[in-house]
Amino acid sequence: MMNVKLRVHWFLVAVFIFTVESCQSTTRQKDEDYYPVTKVVDGDTFWIDDGTEKGKKIRLIGVDAPETRRSARKEIGYYGVESKNYLASLLLNKAVRLEYDVDRQDRYGRTLAYVYLEDGTFVNEALLRQGYAMVLTVPPNVRHAETFVKYQAEARKKGRGLWKK
Repeated sequence: MMNVKLRVHWFLVAVFIFTVESCQSTTRQKDEDYYPVTKVVDGDTFWIDDGTEKGKKIRLIGVDAPETRRSARKEIGYYGVESKNYLASLLLNKAVRLEYDVDRQDRYGRTLAYVYLEDGTFVNEALLRQGYAMVLTVPPNVRHAETFVKYQAEARKKGRGLWKK
């Protein structure tokens, strides 16, 4: 009887491991897909062609770029146009890979992501290092929060972008 229980136990463990591995490999492959960028909205938001009719609006996790348009709640921000132009120079006519954190969407329905170019450039990081955005940490999406603060401090110390003296 004990031998049968042990076999059942190991069988269930094997099924569990197989299931987890299958899920991870599916997720890994999906995360390795690259999507063409179709439009840059501002310094932290853009659209990709994900195969749907409308596409998908992406909001970069961990960064906040100055506004480029005036709205009822916000004014045009200092360095907003420069930030949008920098992001456009990085992304337009290129493809990006998305990585997710805990929350995949914000309250406006935008997809939240860490974004990578095909050459490996980490877009969120590049914006902070060059001073085109500031750190904006919104829990639970905090995977890179500490390093993002370091990148912003470096840009500020070196007088880059928003931090020009």
